[in-house]
Amino acid sequence: MPFDPSTMYPDDEDLTPVAVPHTELSADALRGVIESFVLREGTEYGEREFTLEEKLTHVVHQLERGEAQIMFDPQSNSVDIVVTRKLK
Repeated sequence: MPFDPSTMYPDDEDLTPVAVPHTELSADALRGVIESFVLREGTEYGEREFTLEEKLTHVVHQLERGEAQIMFDPQSNSVDIVVTRKLK
């Protein structure tokens, strides 16, 4: 069953952003979130140009390694991908 962020805050009292496990999203939803992230104005990947598919693959690997995570912000009803520190 896909992740439904609206179930996280039934009474809207706590509007703190929440981490969304990438494994809880459908393949289409995950691709949409990642595409939105990599296509944003100002996203830098260094001197070398990468194709969209390469960029998507890089972000998927970062999510899988725990170097990035998907965050849902209930106040703005938006999703973002943020860099994390993997705990050892």
